[in-house]
Amino acid sequence: MGRVAYVNGRYLPHRHATVHIEDRGYQFADGIYEVVTVSGGRFVDEIGHLERLDRSLRELEMDAPMSRAAMRVIMREVVRRNKVRDGIVYLQITRGVAPRDHAFPATPTRPALVMTAKSMSMAGGAARAADGIKAITAPDIRWDRCDIKSVALLPNCLAKQAAREAGAYEALLVDADGMITEGSSTNAWMVDEDGNLVTRQADNNILNGITRLALNALAERDGVRIVERGFSVDEAKRARELFITSSSSFVMPVVQLDDSVIGNGKPGSVASRLREIYSAYMTGENREAAAGVGV
Repeated sequence: MGRVAYVNGRYLPHRHATVHIEDRGYQFADGIYEVVTVSGGRFVDEIGHLERLDRSLRELEMDAPMSRAAMRVIMREVVRRNKVRDGIVYLQITRGVAPRDHAFPATPTRPALVMTAKSMSMAGGAARAADGIKAITAPDIRWDRCDIKSVALLPNCLAKQAAREAGAYEALLVDADGMITEGSSTNAWMVDEDGNLVTRQADNNILNGITRLALNALAERDGVRIVERGFSVDEAKRARELFITSSSSFVMPVVQLDDSVIGNGKPGSVASRLREIYSAYMTGENREAAAGVGV
């Protein structure tokens, strides 16, 4: 049996999973999503992701399609039916189906929930991390509420495509002041010239990544000094180390930004150590280090 998707109360073959053409997610990107990592058959930071999902719903004045308990049952069933041991589960909630009109429907609609899961090779990511990846810079042309995990991702797609065309793994987005906000699908970090671990403060200009939150707690416990502030492209290029984090990249060293080699051109000791710590965390070790983030 092939992949299985959950769509509005039904488990369907992936190829037959469809939504109505007037679903507001399709018409207006009026929806939100989350991606939760599955490692060894266990969800990583599940509660943190579901709490952020609830926050995104509140910010868009959108109702939840069901209770959190019910959603967790479906997540597990989707993973079970797809036989995923290492991979991701994707959740998307939209405002639902209504006649096309920019304003919210006058008559309340039932929110639509779609869920899928797929297996991923951890070996590929480990190999990239061992070598380090190349990134480019790109202008940040997104809206002013990047803290909401909205499905409105066209600017992110354009940046990611620019990275692919440049032979790079990621694009780091740069605001009008020349400061790096985050990656097209990642959070950005650097080790500055003084040895501080620096990442932009969580505000409306970035998505406060769940992996970012967990890594903050893990790094602090490991004795790393963390500074939350913005940093420029020039500072990033002069950094001792540069790396990105996300639910699928985990901790990924960046060894080249545009045409500039970062550090000695190899993954640095801080990023490598943090990837090691986070990998242990994913497998269930050191979970208490990030208590409150979502385990």
